[in-house]
Amino acid sequence: MSRSSLTRFLSGPFIFFTIIMMIKSSLAWIVIFDDIPVWKPLLTELPLIWISFCLIEWFAAKRRMWMYLAVDLLLSGIFFAAIMYYKYYGVIVSYHALAQVNQVTSVKSSMFSLLDPYYLFIFADVLIIGGVLTRRRIKLGSTERPNRIPLERRARRRVASVILTLSLILCMLNIYPNRASMSELTQAEQMGILGYEAYTILDRPDKPVPIAQIDQTDIDQLKQTTELSAILEKGAASGRNVIMLQLESFQNFLIGLEVDGQEITPNLNQLARKSLYFPNFYQQVGQGNTSDAEFVVNTSFYTPPNGAATTVYADKALPSLPKLMSANGYQTATFHTNDVRFWNRDQLYKALGFDQYYDIDYFGTQDSIAFSASDEVLYSKTLDKLESMQSSGNPFYAHIISMSAHHPYTLPKNKVKLTLPERYKDTLPGDYLISQHYADEAVGQLIAGLKERGLWENSVFVLYGDHLGLPIYSLDRDDKVLMKELYGREYTSADMINIPLIISAPGVTPGIQLEQIGGQVDILPTIAGLTGVSLKDQLHFGQDLLHEGGNLLPERYYLPSGSVLNDASLFIPAKGYGDGTHYSLADAGRQDAGQQRTGVPSDETPQISGEEESPTIATPNNSGLSSSRFITKDQYDRALDLAHLSNSYLSQLPDRKTTQ
Repeated sequence: MSRSSLTRFLSGPFIFFTIIMMIKSSLAWIVIFDDIPVWKPLLTELPLIWISFCLIEWFAAKRRMWMYLAVDLLLSGIFFAAIMYYKYYGVIVSYHALAQVNQVTSVKSSMFSLLDPYYLFIFADVLIIGGVLTRRRIKLGSTERPNRIPLERRARRRVASVILTLSLILCMLNIYPNRASMSELTQAEQMGILGYEAYTILDRPDKPVPIAQIDQTDIDQLKQTTELSAILEKGAASGRNVIMLQLESFQNFLIGLEVDGQEITPNLNQLARKSLYFPNFYQQVGQGNTSDAEFVVNTSFYTPPNGAATTVYADKALPSLPKLMSANGYQTATFHTNDVRFWNRDQLYKALGFDQYYDIDYFGTQDSIAFSASDEVLYSKTLDKLESMQSSGNPFYAHIISMSAHHPYTLPKNKVKLTLPERYKDTLPGDYLISQHYADEAVGQLIAGLKERGLWENSVFVLYGDHLGLPIYSLDRDDKVLMKELYGREYTSADMINIPLIISAPGVTPGIQLEQIGGQVDILPTIAGLTGVSLKDQLHFGQDLLHEGGNLLPERYYLPSGSVLNDASLFIPAKGYGDGTHYSLADAGRQDAGQQRTGVPSDETPQISGEEESPTIATPNNSGLSSSRFITKDQYDRALDLAHLSNSYLSQLPDRKTTQ
């Protein structure tokens, strides 16, 4: 390899596009990673960029500039997808997410709201260079004499071979030592974003535990729950209807929140005061968000390690709450105003075994908000069906999915009933509060309708949030200031995934606030306990929150894989347990009453405001709280085993079509 060959090689498109791609990779790193040294993107992203370019130099005899431009566009798309995915989900996108790319067009308003205009500069060079090439119809080396092309190509190949070899070595050094890292963010930081994408394509899932070796005893041993003194006896709501309401993007901090003397959710505040309220309850959704919440609460299994449950597990013969209730004489139905094909729900509902589902064909498109008919239409038309179901004489289980308070929280003007201070105008937290105020008003109408039609007194009413509404990574500087004002402290990852659970059931003493930790996986066994339905032959990963404490909650999305919650702390791994970070839920202000909060006082409890601490209204058996403040290595390993067992079992279930 002569010096002249190297000089000609470096003066061509190789270096030109290298510089462009390093600028783009640096932009992605600035958005995604914190406090990254300048050399880190250079060391991690450059090898795969050079591998791509060297292959062009080896195999492209003609139209090299067009080939470079095509690779430029591909890599730019990867960096752009990584930025946008992180801004909402807080994790690095992988090729598994491409299976859900068809959902993007349905949530385009959410995607556009996360888009800072400067992100689009990542494609500016593609447009400019593509325009120049199209207009002038030129390619690099078009001025060379034909008899020099073979010699020039041989020289390029020699240089490219050397660079390719060095890049492959460096790429392996970035990827191979970091394969065992639990956190996707840590993997992407050590491997490079492009290296991480290549690794996910080549990586193979862990070997599943044989389904014959998985039973409830194994799960119970891993969970190691503690016994709580009973608030309600098992079967206290036997024979009652079960009405479960899933609220869109509803976080727990909204309960009891006041801004300038205005209650954000007055109806839900009142419901919490008169019901069982679990403020330390957490989402466990995956890539499918709302549809994953539907899956988790109806199966008591965890979401898959990759992809949405609605696509990964919907063809399986799933154990589920609808099937369990049907076997005990219940009618079952689910209500959702969107098209049932969205997130593959038409297949999910069949797999879950609902007798009936009602979607856009039933609710129509009148009074549309977000994707479909408003919550007011949802509740009004659902009440008609519930009344009809009750008249049949058999109890029913109904799952209602609200939609109107969907990101990016843009309500029609005639739906805005909350006036916030000027500092909240045109901010994500401000729009969120306005949307949830409307959602609360609609819930008030639903509850009133249930009471008017004689449904309330004969039903267990369960309400929970489906997933977070304000991802930390989506908030700009002003948004974070507002969140600190609302909380009275910094907004944390634990706050972000904290959703409420409220249960209204017969015999409930008003104002009971239960401190034990819970997650969406616990809803099925809790309902089974209330209604007296046996779980003897129903494999489940949750626990009855009215009778069991000492919870252990694996998390898979919005936080790095391997994140775990117990009764006292949140653990987020890096490479593994040894270098992860523990966050005390008490230090994060669990049950903290920040500025402009009212708390959820019972009739005998003084209202909470300012910086005072929120009292514990009821803590049965000390809520089963662990004496250890942080997640232990044993708990961490058991949580990983639980998640693996769940996926092992579900992935080996027979196809539902073969069992029908």
